[in-house]
Amino acid sequence: MTIHKEGRTLLFILLIILVGVVWCADYFFSGSIIRNIVIVVAIVFYLIILQFFRNPIFKIPVNEKYVLAPADGKVVVIEETEETEYLKSKRKQISIFMSPVNVHVNRMPVAGVISYSKYHPGKYLVAWHPKSSTENERTTIVVKMKNGTEVLFRQIAGALARRIKWYVKEGQPLQQGEEFGFIKFGSRVDIFLPLDTKVLVTVGDTTKGGRTPIAELA
Repeated sequence: MTIHKEGRTLLFILLIILVGVVWCADYFFSGSIIRNIVIVVAIVFYLIILQFFRNPIFKIPVNEKYVLAPADGKVVVIEETEETEYLKSKRKQISIFMSPVNVHVNRMPVAGVISYSKYHPGKYLVAWHPKSSTENERTTIVVKMKNGTEVLFRQIAGALARRIKWYVKEGQPLQQGEEFGFIKFGSRVDIFLPLDTKVLVTVGDTTKGGRTPIAELA
């Protein structure tokens, strides 16, 4: 387990601030219950923020037949829908909701070359809102596999998650399970697959990014 680069500066600054708060509590309320409460709250608060930025190390189960979950979280949508931004055709959509307690690293569901990448500013509706996929701040990324199949996935900001990070650009090759982005404090990732894809999860299932097979390509 490591700390993700997106959280290192924030955690360092927060540590300095909380050490200052604890010092003040010890100076002004030495020996009182207020001092003890402040110390406990500071420690708990720091640990909560710390877990937001954890980055587990694990072996990625690479398999070209499978689509791996792009994020930790819970499957909230499985449906056939029209993808109108890039693919402009009907696709199977799988959506994974990332809560604040999930790992926030986003990973490549399949291997290939990035054929499209675009950032969209937008609103901050709650991630489970029906219009969040099209109206919220989001990034759309498409990867073209070596067999020509294109898979589209979308990072979506929510009411709390207002910092989307992505590390890819068009023409860049990436391996299955490789990190492509990060959403601070949780939100949602949508993935759009060919209609003949076999879905391996159901609504309510929990997923692990880069580890859980969510679908099998035809």
